[in-house]
Amino acid sequence: MSQTLALLLDAYRDLNSRRMFWIVLILSGLVAASFAAIGLTPTGFEIFTWKFSSFFFNSAVVSPGDFYKSIFLTWGIDLWLSSIAAALALISTASLFPDFIAAGAIDLYLSKPISRLRLFLTKYLCGLLFVALQIACFCAACFLVIGIRGGAWEPGIFLAVPIVVLFFSYIYCVCVLIGVWTRSSVAAVLLTLLFWVGVVSLHTTEVTLLTFQLTDHEAAHRIDIQIEGTEKHIAQVQNISATRPTTRSSARLSTLQSQLAEEQTRRSAYHYAFDRPHEIFYDAMIVLPKTAETVQLLHRMLISSARLQRVAGDQDDSNQNRVDLNGNPVPVAQLQAELNRRTAGWIIGTSLGFEAVILLLAAWIFCRRDY
Repeated sequence: MSQTLALLLDAYRDLNSRRMFWIVLILSGLVAASFAAIGLTPTGFEIFTWKFSSFFFNSAVVSPGDFYKSIFLTWGIDLWLSSIAAALALISTASLFPDFIAAGAIDLYLSKPISRLRLFLTKYLCGLLFVALQIACFCAACFLVIGIRGGAWEPGIFLAVPIVVLFFSYIYCVCVLIGVWTRSSVAAVLLTLLFWVGVVSLHTTEVTLLTFQLTDHEAAHRIDIQIEGTEKHIAQVQNISATRPTTRSSARLSTLQSQLAEEQTRRSAYHYAFDRPHEIFYDAMIVLPKTAETVQLLHRMLISSARLQRVAGDQDDSNQNRVDLNGNPVPVAQLQAELNRRTAGWIIGTSLGFEAVILLLAAWIFCRRDY
């Protein structure tokens, strides 16, 4: 245990000596400070010392606590932690393994009675601890901003630390594999970023196809209801015509039959063309890490623990009017329900399975290679 702690301390000193560590830390502090610079007033909002009047954006419409918690979700999580800060952390930790296995650097460690697997896992853990420290500092700053400026002390904000570290580990394991394999920091960063973009693109495509699929099914279901109603009307008119045939009932029957034929023609146009493409992309996602969905888990947890149901509900109501290119309403609530059915166990479990396979391959290369 003392050897492992000594390795962690040495790796931390190595990362701490890099300028990127302090650059990311300073940037995180500036992002948190920018949150504090924005405030709500009874008549509007203020930025630093400049005040602006607004009838739709003030403390009477949105409470300061909900305002700051919403900013933390949309800007702090989506934009900073899961995008910009993660990319900077990847750049700062990408050289950890290539520099470690460089000639003359690893010889000192291999001369000690320490297994290569322990060396590998310790270095990997240190990279994650580096990121965890950055996230913890940012969350602590945001916790103080929300508490002091918004009057809402929400310890649930610190859920971002394990969730974002978990999200980062999905892409960092790929960076470690490429770094061990190529011994190049540049290749590790570029190829990992390319992999990350590919995973995000795959997720976006899958959700888009799911939206089209649900919209297609919902439109077909509405036509089925219309056909069923038209058939009932035809049956009623036919019963009336059978007992009291009139010119008016015959015209009505002809109109309903034409309407039924038109509805059946429209119904035949729905072949559920998005079902199979969505199934292909969904199956591909099973074996890949769920970076975006892991971050969305944080949204679910924070919305629940930080009592943001009203803000989330307002956003859902604004999405009810969305329509596709054909003018069909998009079933936003049904789409969100489908995404929420993907449990945390499935999202994290399949992602950790991918990470375990990648780490095993990287560890095998690290342990078997001659230095």
